[in-house]
Amino acid sequence: MNHLLTLLFLFISCAAPTQDQSVEVAYIIKNVNVIDVRDGSINQARDVFIADGKISSIVKSGEVGLNAKVIDGTGKYLMPGLAEMHAHIPSPQWGRDNTDETLFLYLSNGVTTIRGMLGHLVHLELREKAANNEILSPRIFTSSPSVNGNTVKTVEEAMEKVTKYKNDGYDFLKIHPGLTREVFDQVVATANEVGIGFSGHVPVDVGIRHALKSGYGTIDHVDGFLEGLVPAEFDVNPNENGFFGYNFSHLADTGMIDELVALTKSHEVWVVPTQSLFVRWFSPVPPEKTVEVDPDFKYMPKSTVDQWVRSKRSLIESPDFSIEKFILFTDIRYQLIRSLHENGHGLLLGSDAPQVFNVPGFSIHHELNAIKETGLSPLEAIQTGTINPAKFFEMEGEFGEVIEGASADLILLEKNPLEDLNNLRNPAGVMVRGMWLERATIDQKLAEIAERAKDI
Repeated sequence: MNHLLTLLFLFISCAAPTQDQSVEVAYIIKNVNVIDVRDGSINQARDVFIADGKISSIVKSGEVGLNAKVIDGTGKYLMPGLAEMHAHIPSPQWGRDNTDETLFLYLSNGVTTIRGMLGHLVHLELREKAANNEILSPRIFTSSPSVNGNTVKTVEEAMEKVTKYKNDGYDFLKIHPGLTREVFDQVVATANEVGIGFSGHVPVDVGIRHALKSGYGTIDHVDGFLEGLVPAEFDVNPNENGFFGYNFSHLADTGMIDELVALTKSHEVWVVPTQSLFVRWFSPVPPEKTVEVDPDFKYMPKSTVDQWVRSKRSLIESPDFSIEKFILFTDIRYQLIRSLHENGHGLLLGSDAPQVFNVPGFSIHHELNAIKETGLSPLEAIQTGTINPAKFFEMEGEFGEVIEGASADLILLEKNPLEDLNNLRNPAGVMVRGMWLERATIDQKLAEIAERAKDI
């Protein structure tokens, strides 16, 4: 049995926190300030009881006395764990089995739910092990392997692979670029027939309007939206769009934003901005400077970081790149993200870790600040990673809030994150499905990961 789980069971004791029944509790987080992520209110000085991996009760501090493992929450803040809605999980083709490390990096930063966006059969097993507390891991949702122009070239392949991925048990399909309109439409038709959703990129041949009307679960990276702002009279070659439409920035008519956003609302399509990817990868800041000042990179192999540096250099040193054009591109994305939040179906938190310069777990803080910069308040940014994912998965009440009956996926913080999102960094502790990781444990494990990364 997992050592952490063994310790957990040793802490369980019987008591009577309610008037009419006794409940086994593993932990009590005492005298803590509980954040309501729906409205930003704070319930001060509460005792939160955790039993069988769930929040069993929340009462005013001191009203109930229990003989259980106590976590002192005095002066601290408790909020639900975060969901990373565009994550990547190691798979055999990575060439190095660092799954345990990657999952821990997410957890160490309060990410207790991940949506894997490039699936593999091994992820189905991981998903079940996580659900059964057989491994220390965030809750896992996983996509199928990539559905793209190279893997699905015909309508026959579309029918075959979509059906297979549904039968394999994947949670949804991952759409990548390259699909023709005809093949994409067959993917959608078969997905609807067999009952599996789809999310991801918008193939150029499909276009944003047709994509939205086709019923994506999420469109990630705000993909296709900027291209959709180019008036038809410019008669551009859509394949010359560049990095997420960057090459068309000077042609975009932002007056068309409202129409696209209204389509996301009417067709109930969520958007995962992954804005930190554009701030950190596709920005004029020299990559060596980013590496020099960011402590996150010590948890990644040097070979990976070196590859990230080369990748960024190739982007910002290309003839098409300029600071002026980047500023225009960023301004349009800000307008899109802000409008999608205010008038669309909604935003979900995701950073695309471990993509270029985004270290799993740590990148979620960059993403929170990046979307705040588009105009969201700290509470609104936090909602994209808590209550919004619960709504997306139709699991309100099961996670994403600190309420009775919900999964005990929790972050204990020294300071109020509603005042400053940076207060989410270095949590005092993280709980995932009732398993408690105190700060000392987190620091020890992170130090081990950093030490191993030096030799790779």
